[in-house]
Amino acid sequence: MSDFRVLLVDDEAELASALVERLEYRGIAMDYATDGAGALKRLQTSAYDIIVIDLKLPGMSGEELLRIVNTSYPRLPVIMITGHGFEEGRGYEKPAGVYDFLPKPLDLNELIKKMNEAIKANEPGH
Repeated sequence: MSDFRVLLVDDEAELASALVERLEYRGIAMDYATDGAGALKRLQTSAYDIIVIDLKLPGMSGEELLRIVNTSYPRLPVIMITGHGFEEGRGYEKPAGVYDFLPKPLDLNELIKKMNEAIKANEPGH
């Protein structure tokens, strides 16, 4: 169905592994890290088409990781996710360098749609 590789960065290991399993079932190649340092290690050793970063991470925040990704991997599209703030209905402003910002709990179909859009928008010539 989908022919791309995703790196998911979320400190909730159970949620991340469940999400990885559900997306791999739909034919999407997934890896995950539970913190920014782990994500950077994976980025150094594997190629990804997109990265999905949780706003709240231990140690290095999601926004700090975003800045590093935008500097070191400028062609890598980013989607940010969060479970904080959206419940009040106020949402978040999308940080620079982020294709989209999605609330948790994640709607899998919406996440897949946004990942496809971000990858297409990032292709040369777009």
